[in-house]
Amino acid sequence: MSAGDAMVVIGGGQCGARAVQVLREGGWEGAITLIGDEAAHPYERPPLSKAVLVGERTPEQGAIHREAFYREQRVDLRSGCAASKIDCAARAVTLSNGETLSYYRLLIATGAEPRRMSVPGADLAGVHVLRNAGDALAIAGELGPGRRIAVIGAGFIGLEVAASARQRGCEVVVFEAAPRALMRAVPAEVAQCLVDLHCERGVDVRFNVQVQRFEGEGRVKGIVLGDGSVVPCDAAVVGVGVAPRVALAQEAGLSIDNGIAVDPMLRTSDPHIYAAGDVCSFVHPLYRRRIRLECWRNAEDQARVAALNMLGRDEVYSAVPWFWSDQYDMTIQIAGLPAFGSTQAVRATGAASKVFFAFDEAGWLVGASGVGQTGEIARDVRVAQELIARRIRVDPERLADSATKLKSLLAAAVH
Repeated sequence: MSAGDAMVVIGGGQCGARAVQVLREGGWEGAITLIGDEAAHPYERPPLSKAVLVGERTPEQGAIHREAFYREQRVDLRSGCAASKIDCAARAVTLSNGETLSYYRLLIATGAEPRRMSVPGADLAGVHVLRNAGDALAIAGELGPGRRIAVIGAGFIGLEVAASARQRGCEVVVFEAAPRALMRAVPAEVAQCLVDLHCERGVDVRFNVQVQRFEGEGRVKGIVLGDGSVVPCDAAVVGVGVAPRVALAQEAGLSIDNGIAVDPMLRTSDPHIYAAGDVCSFVHPLYRRRIRLECWRNAEDQARVAALNMLGRDEVYSAVPWFWSDQYDMTIQIAGLPAFGSTQAVRATGAASKVFFAFDEAGWLVGASGVGQTGEIARDVRVAQELIARRIRVDPERLADSATKLKSLLAAAVH
């Protein structure tokens, strides 16, 4: 590496912004360019479905770095400018303005895009998805006392939006095609705790429901369901999952497998190009299968590993996944991948707080889901995360016993 070489990062989100920071901290003295297709400086996205919607915070207050950071760290921030082509042979990126940038190493951190519904009326005004600050501000403008808000999808984004809308005094109905909420994310009991909370707060949550079309002339006024019934609404938010933004990588000839396929060091099929965050899939050394994660913590952790490896390290990405969601006065925290479990143990941690531990068929702890008050679940979820990381075999009955001090299990023998 020489000082004249350049590091280029495509994606001005959490992952990209953190990666350029680690590149400088790791000793890179050459040029760094960060390309982001949004006009704003990189900002955190988790508040968009919560604090921004209820008016407690602006997107600008979620800036990952202060404006001076990019100047002081000599990061050439290209906001509002998309990458349009990657030429692997020439090691160059073409921008939407026609400019070409050469790179020594390239990081793709383009994230994921909300899936759109392919039903009539999905393009009507008042039908929203939530990905960026503009989306959040548009949705926030729809919320107010007595407004009728329909949410399609009972995943985390859908339920967080529903909670925020209810806090703003809206009438809220949630439609989910599956038989329950958070189908692929948490055990049924955890999902039911959240659904019960929403119902207690006045949200109408309906499962096994198909949306046939959105009705309205120029603007949505109602939703027609599979049984022919019509539910009036003033606005709708679609939260039916996301798709990794792989078009740029695919056109460049990089391997794609549920996202940009990377190796344990987060390298793509081109050794000069790395990928990290929501856009990439990787084989996790603990779970021994290719996965793709869509969460803030993964974007943070992979940004660090990718940046260090771009500097010549050989660090394997092995962090245990961790995720959280705040809805009303309840928090859910998830460590590991509970969906890979076949049995579980349940530990009461407070009057209305529990942690659900998931075990695979071989008896290994693979995930933990805490639901309740933050102070009553966070410590046990953190210990579970460490147990998973260290591959410590634990007795489910001891985990379920509230008298067991979970930290004592960290001293158990590793098998």
